[in-house]
Amino acid sequence: MGHDQSVLEAAMLMNDKRIGAVVVLEGDRVVGIFTERDILRRVVAAGHKPEHIRVEKVMTSPMACCHRGTRLAEAKGVMTQQRVRHLPVVEDGNLHGMISSGDIMASESADQQATIEYLHEYLYGHR
Repeated sequence: MGHDQSVLEAAMLMNDKRIGAVVVLEGDRVVGIFTERDILRRVVAAGHKPEHIRVEKVMTSPMACCHRGTRLAEAKGVMTQQRVRHLPVVEDGNLHGMISSGDIMASESADQQATIEYLHEYLYGHR
């Protein structure tokens, strides 16, 4: 999402894509993140009209982020400590992806399911 786009455009994009946050770019460079929480706190509660305010005025910047080599447990720790649900993956100012709390939960669930299956086979044998 471009830094100079309106909050209304951002909200429409987030609704269309069914996502809770967008990374804000100035050219190819990451400059912030705009979330549902930003809409509530910095737009609605402040009485701004979403069509008249630019994302760069109400985005979160600086933001918590991680790198491509960041371990999932470390990313989860940052998200928990910073109380955020979205963690952009950024290196040298460039966006490489986004990790959400839902992604972490899905990964942990898959790991737990694999452990359960392994233990079941260990205890009861392969059927």
